[in-house]
Amino acid sequence: MANLHRSHLPLHALRAFERSARHLNFTLAADELSVTQAAVSQQVRGLEARLGVALFRRLPRGLALTDEGHALLPVLVDAFGRMEAVIRQFDEGHFFEVLNVGVVGTFAVGWLMPRLRLFQESCPFIDLRLRTHNNLVDLAGEGLDFAIRFGDGAWHGAQAERLLAAPLSVLCTPSIAARVREARDLAHETLLRSYRAEDWPGWFEAAGLACPAIRGPVFDSSRVMVEAAMQGAGVALAPASMFERELAEGRLARPLAVEVTTGSYWLTRLKSRPVSAAMGLFRDWLLVQAGAVPDLAST
Repeated sequence: MANLHRSHLPLHALRAFERSARHLNFTLAADELSVTQAAVSQQVRGLEARLGVALFRRLPRGLALTDEGHALLPVLVDAFGRMEAVIRQFDEGHFFEVLNVGVVGTFAVGWLMPRLRLFQESCPFIDLRLRTHNNLVDLAGEGLDFAIRFGDGAWHGAQAERLLAAPLSVLCTPSIAARVREARDLAHETLLRSYRAEDWPGWFEAAGLACPAIRGPVFDSSRVMVEAAMQGAGVALAPASMFERELAEGRLARPLAVEVTTGSYWLTRLKSRPVSAAMGLFRDWLLVQAGAVPDLAST
């Protein structure tokens, strides 16, 4: 083992062992490596001699790992896997960096998707991977570099930068809008609710009215809630800026000018997460697109 520390790692022999250990067969390993069975066997024997231990027990009908072989195999599987993952990120002389971003669904569909082509054009060597969520996200547990979410910017252990204000407006079908001429008319409509119980009371307070009893269905996604409103299920309270296309197409109407602000959209990351090159490029692009002056919040 001491000789191994004083010379180059025998990568070919280590690869031969790793493949042979996966299959417990020199012939299958040789086929995978495009060499002869004799070459694989020789490389493994050379590695065993260099380490001073036996890695396999040679059986009449195959191979079995020794304790030393069992100890070495998972380390090599992990190491070769990591090397292959990095090498796959190179293409045509460029390094492709993976960026994992969680995005609250309303923001993803209503704001990010229409601009995604611009990001791909400006940063073609970033492998962007998006996951939508309903504002409940675990940055560390889900392995996310960033999460875009709605709220007040105060999330434990996270640094947050404000992207967009998101005042909530009354949204419904044009037919329902025709009979909602003033705020008090909403008392006769089905009011759809998000998981944020304070939204409707806050809106009625902004309108100068007492909040009526609200018994409409509750949704864990504003995007789904507004979809229900477009299908005539009731009146939604959501950020009008995330539904500009639907408003322009006449599938939605905004009958009242009153709006209330209960939160904003924020770009968040773990404070402990170092900012990679891809993260920096995405952050800068996002802030420019949002026209946002960096506004940092932390907890």
